[in-house]
Amino acid sequence: MKTLKEVPCKETVRVKRLTGEGPVKRRIMDMGITKGVEVFVRKVAPLGDPVEVTVRGYELSLRKADAEMILVE
Repeated sequence: MKTLKEVPCKETVRVKRLTGEGPVKRRIMDMGITKGVEVFVRKVAPLGDPVEVTVRGYELSLRKADAEMILVE
């Protein structure tokens, strides 16, 4: 399984699991990233931080560290 950080631009993936703990995991879930939801990777900044994604019809920027906690398929 790969993380959201490893997904190339213009690709849609489905969230399998969140690996973070406590408040960090809660914050990711509050942003709408939950198990089974589809995430479209819009673009990745030149140095890989942040990653811009579309989730549930809205745009979101994620830090590289947060994207590493999201396992996708």
